[in-house]
Amino acid sequence: MLRKEAKISYSQCGEDLIVAFLFQTMGIDKPTYIDIGANHPFALNNSALFYQNGSRGINIEPDPELFKLLQKHRSDDINLNIGIAHEKGVKDFYVMSSPTMSTFSMEESEMLKKETSISVSRVIRIKTDTLPNVLNDYADGIFPDFLSLDVEGFEELIVESIDFKYNFPKVICIETLTYTENNTEKKEQHMINMILDKGYMMFADTYINSIFVRTDLWKHRNRSNTV
Repeated sequence: MLRKEAKISYSQCGEDLIVAFLFQTMGIDKPTYIDIGANHPFALNNSALFYQNGSRGINIEPDPELFKLLQKHRSDDINLNIGIAHEKGVKDFYVMSSPTMSTFSMEESEMLKKETSISVSRVIRIKTDTLPNVLNDYADGIFPDFLSLDVEGFEELIVESIDFKYNFPKVICIETLTYTENNTEKKEQHMINMILDKGYMMFADTYINSIFVRTDLWKHRNRSNTV
């Protein structure tokens, strides 16, 4: 009888296990990460598994209450209570009644109020910075191995700020499904195509999130690393 080996996942749909398989196959034991829109330090978190396995990275979370939890439970990471934007400054942040849906986008918050049961709990002013500035300040200008991205309406802005020719993540996990409560959600095909056009292949899609790996790195992986 074969022994069954249980695997722990903190992600919404097992995305962290898929990403872990990619890095294992590419021979990267402790991938670095940048988790933009990290939310809770463990619940529905795509980088928590790597943290527990000894990896370290950067967590970006604008919600002050969630940031406090990251500081407490992910203290060996770099935790930043900011948002990523076009420029350094301060912006309105819409804290929603469902914290996972909080956003810097007024349009997104209005859509959620109008079309779902989610409402705005409060609006607070939060510091913002650019992704290149964050990498220069906290990662010696080097893009971490893994990018997890969930920022409710600002994904395209962040993707456009990445220098995919010279400084890019090896693996990307990004939310690519619109949120509805009446089963009319749609895949963000424009976002998917944007990443595919930057030299990535889609390795997996959990319907809510899409997982991409850099095509050239995957083609040259060492197959002996596959278990």
